[in-house]
Amino acid sequence: MKWRGRRQSSNIEDRRGRGGGRMGGFGMSPFGRRGGGGMRIPMGGRRTGGGIGGILGIIVILGIVWMLTGQNPLDMLSGGAAGPSPSISSSERVPTTGEQGELRDFVGVVVQETEDLWTDVFAASGEDYPEPTVVLFTGATNTGCGMADARTGPFYCPADEQVYIDLSFYDQLRDRFGAPGDFAQAYVLAHEVGHHIQQITGVLPEFNARRQSLSQEDANAYSVRIELQADCYAGVWANYAGQQNLVEAGDFEEALNAAEQIGDDALQMRSQGFVVPKTFNHGTSEQRQRWFARGYESGDPAQCDTFSGSI
Repeated sequence: MKWRGRRQSSNIEDRRGRGGGRMGGFGMSPFGRRGGGGMRIPMGGRRTGGGIGGILGIIVILGIVWMLTGQNPLDMLSGGAAGPSPSISSSERVPTTGEQGELRDFVGVVVQETEDLWTDVFAASGEDYPEPTVVLFTGATNTGCGMADARTGPFYCPADEQVYIDLSFYDQLRDRFGAPGDFAQAYVLAHEVGHHIQQITGVLPEFNARRQSLSQEDANAYSVRIELQADCYAGVWANYAGQQNLVEAGDFEEALNAAEQIGDDALQMRSQGFVVPKTFNHGTSEQRQRWFARGYESGDPAQCDTFSGSI
């Protein structure tokens, strides 16, 4: 991908090195966990059933939370406002050169290209495009959807209309999921921006309003359609990137490979050795590749209707 030397978005908030801040309340999380709107890739580990039961267990947990955060956990349970993140000392400042600096610049360029695309699309309908902020963080950070950490993976939070990403995810994308390449990285960002498009066009709000009345299986099926539409929007961006002469030989294949590696079936086979289709909430590898390719080949957001007919 020919991104170096290109204009960068001003809508990048770099929180790397600031620490995790304080949690603003339990039970809020990005879509793909329990909230609305983000791509989550399972980061490993077995799930275990049950939990610590009884009053004694609760007291112990709350005591640990208080000790670690310095905040009364009762305030946290009531959804108290998040406090400010610690300031960055001179020794903690994130490098602006080398690999870290390159990744920051890369994100800035990709986000700018998404802004140019969607500004044009919205302008064609006589509307303004409200640009999202992309937040870079290290380890953990406070969001409008609750606390996020590196295990969450990149995600979009509809509560504050921001995209969050710990850039170490790109190492995992390459090394753990077998999806190297800068265009694979760009696909991830463009997918999350696709969720922002869904937020401002009403798709995510409608899902979040309806899903409380849906069974888990039906909510998962609805979620798959949302994720595939975001993949298609990412493909529309890839088409636009080609028109801007950013795409190089092999880029399209990098994105297709990423879509394959993070399909629900591929992830479940990798983590547990078998698949459970009724638990899919992002789509199979084949579906994710097909809808990304549809957006790429058409360059038309209108071709990304995953809610009509079969997928």
